[in-house]
Amino acid sequence: MAGKALILVENLSVPFDRRVWQESTTLRDAGWDVHVICPQGTKRDTEPYVEIDGVQIHRYPLTAATGGPQGYVKEYGSALWHTWRLARKVAESRPVDVVHACNPPDLFYLIAKRLKRKGARFVFDQHDLVPELYLSRFDRGEDFLYRAVCRLERATYKAADVVIATNESYRDVALARGGKQPDEVFVVRSAPAVERFHQVRPDETIKRGKPYLLCYLGVMGPQDGVDYALRALAKLRDELGRTDWQAAFVGGGDTFDAMVALSKELGLADQVEFTGRIPDADLLRYLSTSDVCLAPDPLNPLNDVSTMNKIMEYMAMSRPIVSFDLREARVSAGEAAVYAPANDESEFAKLIANLLDDPAERARMGELGRERVAGPLSWANSRKALLAAYAAATR
Repeated sequence: MAGKALILVENLSVPFDRRVWQESTTLRDAGWDVHVICPQGTKRDTEPYVEIDGVQIHRYPLTAATGGPQGYVKEYGSALWHTWRLARKVAESRPVDVVHACNPPDLFYLIAKRLKRKGARFVFDQHDLVPELYLSRFDRGEDFLYRAVCRLERATYKAADVVIATNESYRDVALARGGKQPDEVFVVRSAPAVERFHQVRPDETIKRGKPYLLCYLGVMGPQDGVDYALRALAKLRDELGRTDWQAAFVGGGDTFDAMVALSKELGLADQVEFTGRIPDADLLRYLSTSDVCLAPDPLNPLNDVSTMNKIMEYMAMSRPIVSFDLREARVSAGEAAVYAPANDESEFAKLIANLLDDPAERARMGELGRERVAGPLSWANSRKALLAAYAAATR
């Protein structure tokens, strides 16, 4: 039976967070009264409160962390306080039936436990494995902060009535490390809205006179591998003698300025464009023009078991992909990608060159990718799993 669902997310604003927005509208269509608490965006999603398509969104001001782990302590503390403040307000008119908390951080179980005392059920939507994220992002080893995030993860698993995992690797962690039972963990894969990703007329001006366009789409953080992609492009030029390409890096993040600086240091400034975050219409234009898309996420404890949204979105646009050989990258892309040995920039460059020289293979891989996201990896399947998770939580 549908009721009142309260979704908590700190990582992105909504509806900019596509996964959370898909979950919200899916629940709305199933009859749930859906409320979302999230941070305000800087250039979009700026209103403190808005109702969009029947989903009520409550936003709070938040300054993103900079620097090391200490910055995140401040950011997450502020987010926790604002989220609890708004959660109490949402619950005033009618009790919450399900608290649906998306991580990171693994702190929202504190709010869920308070609302559980009034009859709510707790669904933990695990977007990231935070202990692995900590190891991969900060390179500090298993120090006291690592042990702290492990304790927070255990507390979140313990409090959760149901866990939503983004893939089978995350589900395995919930069962083994989280101690959850098989019927308490549901895989709800992130999937692009195929109606959002569609071909438009290629814009040859983006190539700046070059025959080929290489494209990266996504966040630019320490663990996302943009530095690996730039060094691979330098090797494509220097080791393979290929200068017949232009590259576009679409997106923003903590390391954006550092990556622009690295491109200059590598002598790539004339061949690499950094667009920042751009509107959907421009994103479709860049992806429709691209010949090969890049997934340079390096092998680390987090990336190996995580589903990369960029890979799913490349496939939705029928683009061939070059990736490092990661476990979940293979699960997602299958034959829609070619895989370089982990973190080997020279091999990554060679695979780019091979695809540039083989238009038939590029077309074949693109078709396979589109079929995967429109079929077995589609949101229609994730929708069924999400509703099953809610049914299990409320039975």
